[in-house]
Amino acid sequence: MRMPAEWEPHRATWIAWPHHEPDWPGKLAAIPWVYAEIARVLAEHEPLEILCHSRDVMAGARVSLEAHGVRRDRLTLHVVPTDRVWLRDSAPIGVIGDNGDVVLLDWAFNAWAKYPNWQQDMEVGTAMARFTRLRLETPARADTGERIVLEGGGIDVNGQGLLLVTEEWLLSDVQVRNPGLTRAGYEQIFREWLGIRQTIWLGEGCVGDDTHGHVDDVARFVAPDIVVVAVEDDPSDENHRRTMDNLRRLQHASETSGAGPLRLVKLPFPRPVIMDGMRLPASYCNFYVANGLVLVPTFNDPQDRIALNTLAELMPRHRVIGIHAVDLVWGLGTIHCLTQQEPARQS
Repeated sequence: MRMPAEWEPHRATWIAWPHHEPDWPGKLAAIPWVYAEIARVLAEHEPLEILCHSRDVMAGARVSLEAHGVRRDRLTLHVVPTDRVWLRDSAPIGVIGDNGDVVLLDWAFNAWAKYPNWQQDMEVGTAMARFTRLRLETPARADTGERIVLEGGGIDVNGQGLLLVTEEWLLSDVQVRNPGLTRAGYEQIFREWLGIRQTIWLGEGCVGDDTHGHVDDVARFVAPDIVVVAVEDDPSDENHRRTMDNLRRLQHASETSGAGPLRLVKLPFPRPVIMDGMRLPASYCNFYVANGLVLVPTFNDPQDRIALNTLAELMPRHRVIGIHAVDLVWGLGTIHCLTQQEPARQS
């Protein structure tokens, strides 16, 4: 099996319509309109499959989607109960089997080892397999036989055997996903299920990250040999220490291991986004790559233009479009967190 890079062809993008008010306290009413704008742009490039918690949620989604003029021929809505809508983490990961068919890997999900309500999200993989008629496989630990907890936002791949991940997410003693699983154990899982030949371990994620270390806020592949790295230049900002350490780790991997040589390109951070005294995980690295499209979260900040231009230069065959995400990030995630791609079959 091989996990394709995000820029490889998709059959569709999957999202789940927002409904869980505690994810956006006091702001839930604004969020469906953000989703509708994301859907409008995505549907110009590929089919969009939308999970709706109930028929009432589906009816509301149709109103928002219609108001934004989203292409109807690219939309399919399904009633599937969910606890939350962060499908990057709760939905299965699509990989390519030896015969070119797409296989859905249905990892366990436990709400980032933090929240008590995750049981409905655990059924998302079964529902997606039913709708797509794709084969669903459940990765399990070799030592205990238990299902492996893995979230899509915690990994990023180049499609050619390299994977980015952080120690904070999988190897710390906070929000532990798979008790007792070691670095070597994770690397074996990545080899067996995702076709990874080299795992590059970064240190920490960004400040305010509710997941405790997902890599999709700090470093992403944009080509097989190009990584964009979120770097905070201000030494007084807590992200400075974290991101400089990640940059050094990537430089070392590029220079001394089988990973490189890699071209490392810096992305800035926006100004700190604060809500009710809490710093939110605002990062341009949380972009999503669809067929011919890159959707980038923006934050009403002068750095928005730098981030958009940088990604446009690195991915010239893609339209690069900013999506206003100041309200969205109040839910502690943005565009990459809410999307999950379904790869196209490869011949």
